[in-house]
Amino acid sequence: MSSSLRLTQDHIARVHRAVADPGPVPGVVQQTDADCAEWVERILSSNPSEGRPVQLFAYGSLIWKPEIPHTAERAAVAQGWHRSFCLRMTRFRASVDQPGLMMALDRGGQCRGVVLDLPPEDLAGQLDRLFRREFTVKPISSMPRWLTVQTERGVETALGFVMNRASPNYAGRLPAAEVAQVLARACGHWGTAAEYLLNTVTQLEARGIRDRGLWRLQVLVAEEIDRIAPRA
Repeated sequence: MSSSLRLTQDHIARVHRAVADPGPVPGVVQQTDADCAEWVERILSSNPSEGRPVQLFAYGSLIWKPEIPHTAERAAVAQGWHRSFCLRMTRFRASVDQPGLMMALDRGGQCRGVVLDLPPEDLAGQLDRLFRREFTVKPISSMPRWLTVQTERGVETALGFVMNRASPNYAGRLPAAEVAQVLARACGHWGTAAEYLLNTVTQLEARGIRDRGLWRLQVLVAEEIDRIAPRA
């Protein structure tokens, strides 16, 4: 790519702080083992792959932290969806005192990402691990579904996670400046929201993917951190 990232590890270090895991938010209904098993069965029974490897569409942290093994990776475009920091969080990379935002696939536009071929062995077990990472409470915010994607091989189907707009954690479309203010401050026991953004943009850039919205956002986050936590 033609220019360097404005957001750096130095920015991350300036806003990182140690945060203990508070555990599940009181009053929120958690997914059970039976709930997860039901989702695994639902997805497997509707699998349209017809003997081909099941593909997972990765657009954010699944690129740099895939959770489950994969045998191949290819560039892909999901039509009708776009990356958006529209999922409100009070845990993981945020806290109750300093709520954050996580990226999700929201309706509209298109999203350039990658598809990961999953090995056929113990697919149910793989999906169980994946689902337990992607959703923990009811109603589900990050909803699993089969997506139509375009790859070098043509139109294909891949499993993806999309924003459930009926979720109480759906933030809607927020101005970039407001998102930047949140990401520059939010931190949880998994680390900072700014680090999540930096990891995602770095991994996309390494694959030749320039998401204009995220590129602009990382500049705004860096500027906000420079303002609230200047170098000593």
